[in-house]
Amino acid sequence: MLSIRGLVKVYPGPVAALQGVDLDVPVGMFGLLGPNGAGKSTLMRVLAGLLEPTSGSVHFDGRDALADPMSVRRTLGYLPQDFGFYPHLTGEQMLRHLLVLKGVTSPRGLSALTAELLERVNLTFAAKRSVKGWSGGMRQRLGIAQAIAGDPKLVIVDEPTAGLDPEERLRFYHLLTELAEQRTVLLSTHIVEDVAVLCPQFAVIRGGRLVARTTPRAARAALQGRIFEGVVAPADMTELRATRAVTQTLLVEGRHRVRLYEPDGAAPTGFERVEPSLEDAYLVLMRLGELPGAEWIDVTASNGPAAGAGRPAAGEPVGVRP
Repeated sequence: MLSIRGLVKVYPGPVAALQGVDLDVPVGMFGLLGPNGAGKSTLMRVLAGLLEPTSGSVHFDGRDALADPMSVRRTLGYLPQDFGFYPHLTGEQMLRHLLVLKGVTSPRGLSALTAELLERVNLTFAAKRSVKGWSGGMRQRLGIAQAIAGDPKLVIVDEPTAGLDPEERLRFYHLLTELAEQRTVLLSTHIVEDVAVLCPQFAVIRGGRLVARTTPRAARAALQGRIFEGVVAPADMTELRATRAVTQTLLVEGRHRVRLYEPDGAAPTGFERVEPSLEDAYLVLMRLGELPGAEWIDVTASNGPAAGAGRPAAGEPVGVRP
């Protein structure tokens, strides 16, 4: 279990990147969803021991990650948002170099371990090719190979699917799902689809604050009967955005199909009720700052909501934090 309490990070300026984050992350896949600049990467860097917080605490399996960072690093795998490679090295050479830097050893030797890791992420075919000729997805898989070296119990991946084509993203989804079977995997992303596909539980961060912690099913259920879709003329879009909660605008065959959130469930003229998506829920939360009716999940409980750290106090909106 990864336990975060009262985490604050203030940069000179001052700029408060994290403003009192409380979060428990269990074994399995857990998503951290938020827009660019929300504080996700700052939080990931603090958890990875690369950045010292202003205040707060981080514990993993009972060990204090801030007081004794090396004890956690020995069980940590980290794939940052920007992962640099030496382009002239082959995939095999690059991975072996990273294993040496991490201090990873193997009774069978580094060459055997390198080959095993490349096979696990389906890169054996490219092992002898220079990294500069690899696709973005292949480089991300090489990053995962170094992250899982040493069999870490905690894996942190920051924006791992950004820039990947659909085929590479699907391949990466399968790889992350496999990793989460026996360890804690914290996935930081601004892509709602990543969470919808991979994460049975997730939290939303905005402006350095945790504003929701729930499940994709509960988030969609909170909008049941309140999402409507219709065709809107381009000339009417400005007024519509000013007067309604527009969650999505889609171009279909050259026409604007607009999705609206109506809290009272009354259908606007020319719109019909549709099934809500996780993206609807996320965009409502970003626009309104709340998701009424969303279930606040205590991730330390196995059978749904329960009292525990991180739940809203009496009188606080369910599913959100102010």
